[in-house]
Amino acid sequence: MLSMQKELGTSMKKMKRHWQLYLVVCLPLLYLVIFKYIPMAGVVIAFKDYNVIKGIWGSPWVGLKYFEQFFESPNFWLYLKNTLGISMYGLLVGFPAPILLALALNEIRNGFFKSSVQMITYAPYFISTVIMVSILIVTLSPNVGIISKFLHAFGVDNTNFMGIPSLFKSIYVWSDVWQHTGYGAIIYIAALSGVNPELYESAKVDGASRMQKILNIDIPSLIPVSVILLILNLGNIMKLGFEKIYLMQNPLNVSTSEVISTYVYKVGLLSSSFSFSAAIGFFNSVVNLILLVGVNYIAKKLSSSSLW
Repeated sequence: MLSMQKELGTSMKKMKRHWQLYLVVCLPLLYLVIFKYIPMAGVVIAFKDYNVIKGIWGSPWVGLKYFEQFFESPNFWLYLKNTLGISMYGLLVGFPAPILLALALNEIRNGFFKSSVQMITYAPYFISTVIMVSILIVTLSPNVGIISKFLHAFGVDNTNFMGIPSLFKSIYVWSDVWQHTGYGAIIYIAALSGVNPELYESAKVDGASRMQKILNIDIPSLIPVSVILLILNLGNIMKLGFEKIYLMQNPLNVSTSEVISTYVYKVGLLSSSFSFSAAIGFFNSVVNLILLVGVNYIAKKLSSSSLW
């Protein structure tokens, strides 16, 4: 008991001595509590027939009604397949792209050329989603699009690429890769900058080629960071960007572009079915949590890198 009181007194003295630092930490903590944790109580409307007038706690309890409604929806498996298909496609293509770019930039010795490539690859990240989709629509337009004009010069008829369902996933994923690869490479470039230069000097003395240096020095140094980012990406597999997909949708490609997030918006929010949309959002969060915990457990077993 005396030891606990002594430790508490020591902690209080430290807090008084460094109160400015604790004050700075309090601001983000308040943000998390007010805007992240307190709103979690609202998830209860997924189990209620929410009525705006009666409020959250006054609305009648309906249990799993809206979950069953979602699972029994005739297009549930289609929306789930589209969501997972686009997410996995984006992960398989988009995850290694920043690593490859970082490895390539790390091998460039010309400072001007390296900075130019970095600026060119970083720039698309700062383009807003609306502008990005506008660029895609204009570029792939069958009438004024540069790609259609190029193909038309070789005798190919004008094609509405945005209206072909089978091309939607590729257009979405590869445009996303172009937009985010440069910015995503920053973390890996930072990791490579922390590699001990003596390792490269030793490899040079041993006569290692450039590819051998990449395979035996660069890639192993990126594995811890890569594992952490892979875990986080897999934990958000169901959280597919709503804005870009919704803006790219049209009646011709809706069979492959309709995902859970756009379905929630159309059926849940536009129809003011708040309980239904909350139920689907809760389902997505649970799936993401299970994936996050599961992948982190596997990563911890197979390697020394994990979130916890």
